Amino acid sequence: MLPVMTLSSLAGFVVAVALAAMVPGPTTALVIRRGALGGARAAAPVIAGMQAGLSAWALASAWGLAALVAASEVAFLVLRVVGAVVLVYLGVQAWRAARAVTEDNGVSGADGNGGNGAGDEAAARAGWWRAAGAGLLTNLTNPKIAVFAFAFYPQFISPGADVLTTTMALALLHIVVDSTWFLVVAAFVGRVRAFFGRANVRRHLERITGTVLIALGLRLAVHQP
Repeated sequence: MLPVMTLSSLAGFVVAVALAAMVPGPTTALVIRRGALGGARAAAPVIAGMQAGLSAWALASAWGLAALVAASEVAFLVLRVVGAVVLVYLGVQAWRAARAVTEDNGVSGADGNGGNGAGDEAAARAGWWRAAGAGLLTNLTNPKIAVFAFAFYPQFISPGADVLTTTMALALLHIVVDSTWFLVVAAFVGRVRAFFGRANVRRHLERITGTVLIALGLRLAVHQP
């Protein structure tokens, strides 16, 4: 459990995961996109999905699955290809969303605001789950997180400590730090969402996000571990 960790070790863990969260990547692109559209509230499902993915990898690390992925070239390759496909898909979806933006800031299709009553509620729920799913898939199919969970967490587990309990406690702390950072980013971007809400600006935001996600996907596909 965490009490076996020294204060300096705990502080080092917090600083490390905070710096890792600040490194721009696909999750940052997703959070900025959602935050620009509706602030921290709109980005919350993406962040929730991301943390669910992080929790899964932490649990896998405690059970040794992450070690298998990190050590197996085939498993790592499969995860890398799947992750690349997911990122490219999300990038293409962002480009499609850019084409759907209208001058009155409305969006046609699944992300639109048209309709009323039960239809709006159903669309909101669907949008929430789609956003959460995007965050979840982005982290679940990111081999770097698998390697991170395998190589980083064990450094903070003292000999004789319960591995599963300690790993999940560290993961909980990681989630708190990670979520806080991304909520701050989303809230900051959301403060100027009136600017991002302009049709022309939003189209550019969607295109930039899409381009970044596709580029990250292609880079992941060709990256040699």
